[in-house]
Amino acid sequence: MVKKLSIMIITILMLSILLIGCDSNRQSTQEIDNDKLNIVATTTIIGDTVRKIGGDKINLQVLMGPGIDPHLYKASAGDVNKMQKADLLIYNGLHLEGKMGDIFEQLQKTNKNTYAVADVIDPNNLIESEEFAGSYDPHIWFDVQLWMEVVEGIKDTLINIDPGNKDYYSENTLRYLKELEDLNNYIKSRTDELPEAKRVLITAHDAFSYFGKAYGFQVKGLQGLSTATEAGTADVRDLADFIATREIPAIFIESSVPSKNMEALKKAVESRNFSVEIGGELFSDSLGTPGTEEGTYIGTVKHNINTIVDGLLQ
Repeated sequence: MVKKLSIMIITILMLSILLIGCDSNRQSTQEIDNDKLNIVATTTIIGDTVRKIGGDKINLQVLMGPGIDPHLYKASAGDVNKMQKADLLIYNGLHLEGKMGDIFEQLQKTNKNTYAVADVIDPNNLIESEEFAGSYDPHIWFDVQLWMEVVEGIKDTLINIDPGNKDYYSENTLRYLKELEDLNNYIKSRTDELPEAKRVLITAHDAFSYFGKAYGFQVKGLQGLSTATEAGTADVRDLADFIATREIPAIFIESSVPSKNMEALKKAVESRNFSVEIGGELFSDSLGTPGTEEGTYIGTVKHNINTIVDGLLQ
């Protein structure tokens, strides 16, 4: 009996030592993680950009996955918890995350570090909304040069919170800005392949106005700036007339918007004795699948311009 009791005591002691060791390892890992900035970004587009600048000095969580429409996104209780615990929340602003505005306001009232990337853009360079008086188009990332200003703004925000890693963030930013300059030149070179008369882009919703302004395209979206705005029969009819009259060869669906309206538009054009093709799928409010080229901002923008030019050259 005594022997059995001794064995039990020794076993309990050994288990206790192992558990203490495991807990110590977990605590050590947690301390290492807490040395990094804990950042929450709303969209995949912002998340990819923050990751390029923050590198291994940050822990990053992105609320919205690929294909998620930020205009309609509602934050879960888990999302709110993540934002409350983060050292920094980075969002687009300009009402892109329309249903999360109240949450952002509440976090700001509690002195939480929040940053809207669009705040760095001079209002004179923003496109005013025709639907909502006093508001601006939030899709600023489609002008690569505007997005380069956003990159600078994110860098400054990270340095303000974490000045000890200023040189690291600055070096990452310089490297990324060079990549974005190359991207901007690539868009221009591909655009030059299209005659000016063919530079007409028809999309599911009005997300590409900054793209059109920057690179010389006439842009028309079936829905408005926000996908919460439904396309009516008159919208389909008027756009179908425009496509048939101008003999535009291709229209484009979007990864974060259901394609049914564009399919209806295609049929409406065909009823006018003109055949228009679906030129391909564009990424508008979200990046592609993680781990693919389209899962990055640069890869997404390249995919879009290649799809647009190839489709319109038909």
